[in-house]
Amino acid sequence: MSDQGEDTAGRSILRISGAERETFLQGLVTNDLRRLNGGAVYAALLSPQGKYLADFLLSADGDSILLDVATSLAEGLMRRLSLYRLRADVRIEPTALHVHRGFGAAPAGAFADPRHPALGWRAYREAAGRAPAINWDAIRVAHLIPESGIELIPDESYILECGFERLNGVDFRKGCYVGQEVTARMKHKTELRKGLARVRLSAPVPVGTPILEGGKEAGTVYTQSGGEGISYLRFDRATGGMQAGDAQVTLI
Repeated sequence: MSDQGEDTAGRSILRISGAERETFLQGLVTNDLRRLNGGAVYAALLSPQGKYLADFLLSADGDSILLDVATSLAEGLMRRLSLYRLRADVRIEPTALHVHRGFGAAPAGAFADPRHPALGWRAYREAAGRAPAINWDAIRVAHLIPESGIELIPDESYILECGFERLNGVDFRKGCYVGQEVTARMKHKTELRKGLARVRLSAPVPVGTPILEGGKEAGTVYTQSGGEGISYLRFDRATGGMQAGDAQVTLI
């Protein structure tokens, strides 16, 4: 399958420039900016308490770094980055660029999505692309890839529970960043007690529907496609017959 320019609505591209741009971001985000030499980098900004605030894709663009983030999070992210900037030689500006993505041979200037091969390539263009034709929700559900504002909830989610290690979104060797101490403690636990998991549903339910097991809340259903969905589960309660609204829920 090939697509040469499907437009991704709901995304904003920020440009971060200045001599200290890489050092500035390196001390804030969950991934290692030295990886920009090899392509795009997936990362997040966390609160000091280790909770998710925003996730984004970073890519080098000449003497600047482009930051691809959900539009709903862009304004707040710009404000927070500006607070951290202090006197650093860094400029943070919005752009009018559009996100294009697709499969097959990547066009000039495109890069592989670093989260998962199933997400294809991504590129930034001045002109909008075609209306969406690919069922991206089906791809996300099949590969358990969370989305900003759906499974990834600001001031609530923890990135390790949301699969950031599997999605190449965190580096445990890069050194300090905001929220690093909490994230490192979670990494060295024996196992996570909560997290995202794929489930099978007997019928569609509204996003955010609670999952019950034996009358106790076991989690929440989020994105769904083709009778399957992404859920956030308490693993100790996800052992028997589960229910979400009128739907039967089974862990895959």
